[in-house]
Amino acid sequence: MSERPTAYSIALTRMRSTLPTVSAGLAIAAFFGTWILAPRLMIPVALIFVGWLALTRTGRQALAVARVGLSTVPERLGATSVVVVGIAGVVGVLVALQAMAAGFEATLSGAGSDDTALVLRAAANAELSSALDRPSTTLIIQAPGIKRDANDRPVASAEVVVVASVPKRTTGTDANLEVRGVGPAAWQIRPQVRIVEGRRFRAGLRELIVGRGALQQFSGVEIGDSIVLNNQNWYIVGVFASDDTHESEVWGDAESIAAAYRRNGFQSVAVRLTEPAAIERLRTALSADPRLRVEVQTTREYYGKQSERLTRVIRAVGIGIAVMMALGAVFGALNTMYAAVASRAREIATLRALGFTGLPVVVAVMLETMALACAGGILGAGIAWALFHGFTVSTLGSNFSQVVFQFQVTPELLIRGLQWALGIGFIGGIFPALRAARLPVTTALRES
Repeated sequence: MSERPTAYSIALTRMRSTLPTVSAGLAIAAFFGTWILAPRLMIPVALIFVGWLALTRTGRQALAVARVGLSTVPERLGATSVVVVGIAGVVGVLVALQAMAAGFEATLSGAGSDDTALVLRAAANAELSSALDRPSTTLIIQAPGIKRDANDRPVASAEVVVVASVPKRTTGTDANLEVRGVGPAAWQIRPQVRIVEGRRFRAGLRELIVGRGALQQFSGVEIGDSIVLNNQNWYIVGVFASDDTHESEVWGDAESIAAAYRRNGFQSVAVRLTEPAAIERLRTALSADPRLRVEVQTTREYYGKQSERLTRVIRAVGIGIAVMMALGAVFGALNTMYAAVASRAREIATLRALGFTGLPVVVAVMLETMALACAGGILGAGIAWALFHGFTVSTLGSNFSQVVFQFQVTPELLIRGLQWALGIGFIGGIFPALRAARLPVTTALRES
């Protein structure tokens, strides 16, 4: 006569039946958690996982079940498209906004280097808020650490920065265009600046050259046109390119622009260093002079700080929007996969009755979900790249002038978007997968 099972034996039986499922869930969580947090470590892990699928009996069972599930995707096209399109939307928005931040940061930081420096008034956070009188400018230019040319003259440019109101091409409304007055040495300090059309401005005349980015965004700045600076007409004589933030500016002779605005000083002094390490010698010399109250930083540091705040805001907004959209995509994946598991309950129960353990079922459902997520991630990343890579826009810089830049959809951003897609797929698939593995065979065989 058989004994009635005790509560302990029932609990032990349940624990043993659920242990493989829990272990599978933890293994898959570790797998995809590593993929999201440390993708480089996934190469050996992926090879081990593929080897497990191909070489072990349990792995081959999982592949067989996954193939059956994927073969039914055309029959469930409406439901599965919700998952793919939802994840594609999340990835597309995330990659596009992050590409905007990357393009803005690259445009500003591209203007800087470690062998050039910018000297501003102490506590000034941008050139437009800085002011240096002429005696201070003379002392700065003669400081040690500054490179000298063949004629033993310091490679330094005392510069004036002002803002002019110029109508935009798209709206016709006035926007701020940054006008930079530079000295003769500016071309040596910034060798990336090159004339692509027309000629350079001439010192002492009311002539300007316009950056290629500003030319695309503003009207009335073609060669031969004139813009008004402090009630004076200045004529555009050339177009320059630099592939950085300077393309958003208009350049002219510093002394002429200072005279037009009745200024007896400058905003900044840009210098070329003898070597990157000379920045400390220059900083020490200027800080030791009691006649000066200035701050010295490499142009890389300066432009990095200028881009930092707006870049951080754009990235935070992008991640926030993506998180909210991802929640919707997760619920869509959950509903789809729960419905798929419910419709295949008898099939899964039959497999369990034939000897399939819980692990192949969990892995199979997860492989199906991750395949849909991967398709959505690739679709979203492809759309973001096709629509936004190289797309030119302008935004306000730290000095309230328009900064023209291009979206940059980099391989790193595409990989990050795919990581988000797989993360959404993992969360949306793990619970239906565990339910499929834990559903009692007798109960599943009775479900319609």
